[in-house]
Amino acid sequence: KDTMIFNNKTYDVLKFVAITFIPALATFVGTVGIAIGYPETTGVIVTVLTALGTFIGALVGLSSTGYNKGTK
Repeated sequence: KDTMIFNNKTYDVLKFVAITFIPALATFVGTVGIAIGYPETTGVIVTVLTALGTFIGALVGLSSTGYNKGTK
């Protein structure tokens, strides 16, 4: 039984988004938002971005685990 959630291309894109793009974007928003004077809004946005990255990372991890179990 194939338990992989995503195909290879989708997996690669989501992995990049979860481990590279979203953390970089959250850092950028956190730094610039505070620098231009929006600390409260910045905190909310960074929190949402971090939660989104964690959620996508969890889905990627589940897909990887499912794939690895299916290949053994």
